[in-house]
Amino acid sequence: MSEALLKLEGVSLHYGSLKAVDDVSFEVERGARHALIGPNGAGKSTLFSVIGGARKATAGTITFNGQDITAESESTRARAGLVRTFQHSSLFLNMSVLDNVALAVEGFEGRPWRFFPSPRADRKIRERTMEHLTNVGLADRAGELCGNLSHGERRQLEVGMVLACNPTMVLFDEPAAGMSAAETHRFMDLIESLPADVTVLIVEHDLDLVFRLAQSVSVLAAGRLIAHGSPAEVREDEAVKVAYLGESEGAEPLFYSGGSDVA
Repeated sequence: MSEALLKLEGVSLHYGSLKAVDDVSFEVERGARHALIGPNGAGKSTLFSVIGGARKATAGTITFNGQDITAESESTRARAGLVRTFQHSSLFLNMSVLDNVALAVEGFEGRPWRFFPSPRADRKIRERTMEHLTNVGLADRAGELCGNLSHGERRQLEVGMVLACNPTMVLFDEPAAGMSAAETHRFMDLIESLPADVTVLIVEHDLDLVFRLAQSVSVLAAGRLIAHGSPAEVREDEAVKVAYLGESEGAEPLFYSGGSDVA
């Protein structure tokens, strides 16, 4: 049986009487591709922020890699290997693609960025940076201004910057939002090509993308966990059908077992 890398036990976030996240418990196994889904207003993004450290849980425990991180800051979690991307890109648009990743490489190594680094240090940083750009398919755009990249290419660049932080687990917050069908396909290929030892937790509305990428799925509705299991199990869950479609008997499946095309 695989080891749990991330474990949530009774995690809640309440704003007065509003229960944005209510007593959520589930585990993500080391090396897994796990999806967190739910209808609009289900509390997915809020829970994601709690896991990443941007918001603090009002109750419950979050354990990562065997350590209680419930009270830890976002930056402390990132240094521990729990790294998050965001719905909206946070890149330096007036800098080159290479320099964006180089900043991430130097930041991870704890060395401040310098305008005039030593030739040896510069060569080492450049080699590592180009390795990450190659891994995300942007090596040929290294000298391009980041602002000239397409939306999908910016998402690829964000993945390169995340990989520069040597993550144990990556939290992807709606990565396909705003992408064309072709960009979504390329991005799915990129996620599938990530090293097997990098665990992935993804929040995504595109259920076909979820079904292609995820090995396990957790479903939220009104802040509570209503289902957790394999995509096949979640697809047949009556509570999930009701949450998404408002009906159960005769409802269309949420995921399609045939093919991998994105609608």
